[in-house]
Amino acid sequence: MADGQREFLHGVIEFYQTRTSTHLTIAAEKSASVGVQQNAEMRRLSEVSLAQNEEVKKISAWAAILFARTLIGTIYGMNFDHMPELGWRLGYPLAVAAMVTMGAVLYIIFKRKGWQ
Repeated sequence: MADGQREFLHGVIEFYQTRTSTHLTIAAEKSASVGVQQNAEMRRLSEVSLAQNEEVKKISAWAAILFARTLIGTIYGMNFDHMPELGWRLGYPLAVAAMVTMGAVLYIIFKRKGWQ
């Protein structure tokens, strides 16, 4: 009778060991699947962040290009009496040329850096 009980307990132990190892295997597969999904999500978020950074660079570059022209325009818009270039015959064309030149130079610099 003791031998019969021993064989019965041995069978029960093997059953639970098989079931436990199967459960652990399934849990490991699920965990690996979740890890792959998390990696894919992190990769997607990184790509979105990089794309957003590139857009911010472009916006900043255009802001710098427009700022250079605005700076010259606002200084000339003050109409001080002690600005000798206001009396020059070429004062206005030189100011416009400086605005265009500064904008073009900044555009070329940003284009070479890949910001445009």
